[in-house]
Amino acid sequence: MYYELVSRQACLTNPMNAALFPLMLLAGLGFFLSLAAHLAALAGIQIPGGGLVWALHIGIFVVWFPTVLVANRMTRDTRDKDFWKNAMTGCPLWMRAALVILFAYAIVNFVLFMIGTAGKPHPKGDAPPTVIRGFSGHWMLFYGVAFATLYSAIHAPQLFRPRQCPQGHAVAPTDRTCPICGCPLHDEPESS
Repeated sequence: MYYELVSRQACLTNPMNAALFPLMLLAGLGFFLSLAAHLAALAGIQIPGGGLVWALHIGIFVVWFPTVLVANRMTRDTRDKDFWKNAMTGCPLWMRAALVILFAYAIVNFVLFMIGTAGKPHPKGDAPPTVIRGFSGHWMLFYGVAFATLYSAIHAPQLFRPRQCPQGHAVAPTDRTCPICGCPLHDEPESS
């Protein structure tokens, strides 16, 4: 209980969050707009605003570059196989599960898009719903991962401080013993 209270207070007063929180909100907005475009495309509805929907394609880069920098900083002492596990430490379990489902959906959506458009002529003018559906599946994934990574960084600020064993060696957030000297680590890693 005490840790949760201190963690929430640190979350609200951390100056790093002043930059991360607006980016997280922008990623969330991008996710919901790409979800709306995707649902409209699935229903066969032409997207209002025509070519404005392609701003979602560009918007990914606005949130993605900072997300990559934050994720690399959060996982700097992590083995490659634990990268995503550690990057998502601050996320609730349902959010991590939703990302796995979204990743699988993006792959299936892309395969269906490729099969559905193979051999067809390139459309003139505004993109038809099938093209928007193909792209919006990836937009949802990138915006969703950006949102979750930034959410994790905001809610797990301990990831920005290097974790060390009693002997001073750098250890990964998920290590239970030091990989260098074998010392047991008494501050157990967070699990949500």
